[in-house]
Amino acid sequence: MKIGIVREGKIPPDTRVPLSPSQCALVIEKFGIEVFVQRSVNRCYQDEEYLKAGVPVVDDIAFCDVLMGVKEVRISDLMPGKTYMFFSHTIKKQPYNRRMLQTILERKITLIDYEVLTDEYNNRLIAFGHFAGMVGAYNGIWTYGQRTGLFALKRMKDCRDYQDARTQFNAITWPPLRIVVTGTGRVGTGAVQVLKDMGFHRVSPEDFLENVYERPVFAQLSAEDYAEHLEGIPFNKNEYYTDPQRFRSIFADYYRVCDILINGIYWDPKAPAFFTREEMVQPDFRIQVIADISCDIAPEASVPCTLRASTISDPVYGYDPSTNQETPPFNSKSVDVMAIDNLPNELPRDASLTFGNQFINHILPQFFNGDEGNILKRATITRDGLLTENFWYLQDYVE
Repeated sequence: MKIGIVREGKIPPDTRVPLSPSQCALVIEKFGIEVFVQRSVNRCYQDEEYLKAGVPVVDDIAFCDVLMGVKEVRISDLMPGKTYMFFSHTIKKQPYNRRMLQTILERKITLIDYEVLTDEYNNRLIAFGHFAGMVGAYNGIWTYGQRTGLFALKRMKDCRDYQDARTQFNAITWPPLRIVVTGTGRVGTGAVQVLKDMGFHRVSPEDFLENVYERPVFAQLSAEDYAEHLEGIPFNKNEYYTDPQRFRSIFADYYRVCDILINGIYWDPKAPAFFTREEMVQPDFRIQVIADISCDIAPEASVPCTLRASTISDPVYGYDPSTNQETPPFNSKSVDVMAIDNLPNELPRDASLTFGNQFINHILPQFFNGDEGNILKRATITRDGLLTENFWYLQDYVE
């Protein structure tokens, strides 16, 4: 088997890689397979670093069997009959990638999506989510500092790595911020790590609502903290995730006492949004900054103010709920929205190393053990010009 690391072609460019130079060298030695890297000027690891590690750098990787990237591959670059692995962003029927999936089917490409590489209990085996949470939380705090002028942080993208970013924290006198983190998975865990490193105090959701604090605090919410059954019966986690339309939001108590919302949930379009645009207009809506790591675009979103994804170069925009329009950021009449959709790209080397280790430990062995546990099978969206069984629900989407 020959693995090719593709040149990232999506705009804006993503500098992450699925395998670092040292990891490519490990794969070659441990598994006895060949790895080739397509020449690129945009990676966080330079071509010279791959060459120094003994990994061939080439212009054309058409001879490789499995082609690995990070973000969606440009339609013009999709080669017929190949096996691709990348984040396709199609499983929610995202309209902006419909044509890409149609082309993948037309060219009889086998598409394995990292997002659905799971174990038998549906736990994801490989993801950048932890780093998305870290950068998202950091950017949310940075945005509040820009909005209020109460403190200053340099951008995460301008730090050498996370340890460089941490060196700032002890020198800052933080105001008594009140922060809510939604989600308890990888994203939420990454966000909590940064808030703790900043010295913010974690409190329970109940204490967050009931007490006044003179230091920065945050509460991490699970689904039962922000949703309740329409019939008033006790919350059941399994029912919420299988039939979310049977629940309503009870988030209002939090937006009345919260300065910053860091949103890190995986949202089902059938689930209730945290709040409505009409609620955002009310005088008791206190949230000033929303770091929307989930980045689902309104109106199919857990928050109504994420009108679009923002970018690393232009990370924040304002939202005026009275007009439902975007405004310039840091305006007292608007809520500031940070909705970068490739957050780990601000910590590309750290994120790529962790991702590559997950791939080597959990995914690559499946190519040699007969796909024990059907891990690759479950994550294969297309094969031989057809959608696979787990993804038949996308048929109306591609038609």
